[in-house]
Amino acid sequence: MGTRRVLENEKVIVSELVLEPGESTGKHRHELDYVVYVIDGATLRATDGNGEDATDVTLSAGDTFHFQIRGDRAISGELETTAVHNAENVSTATYREIMVELK
Repeated sequence: MGTRRVLENEKVIVSELVLEPGESTGKHRHELDYVVYVIDGATLRATDGNGEDATDVTLSAGDTFHFQIRGDRAISGELETTAVHNAENVSTATYREIMVELK
């Protein structure tokens, strides 16, 4: 897994995430609302902070989501996950995204 912080200032944190097939983000928590822009799509399996409640989501290049943190949930329209979660690339393609966290 590769996460590279591209920019941080008083308003945003911008990161690039790359997950090769079989790699995962590891358990982590989102404290800030954030925007995700998918550069290279793949199927990700999201699990909650306990490694349970697995949900597979197929993301395509150009997909864009604005997740709002509401308590222990991260919500973007109909797409919802726990604020503490792990994402694993379960496809055969490399996944790449840009994430902008809003301070």
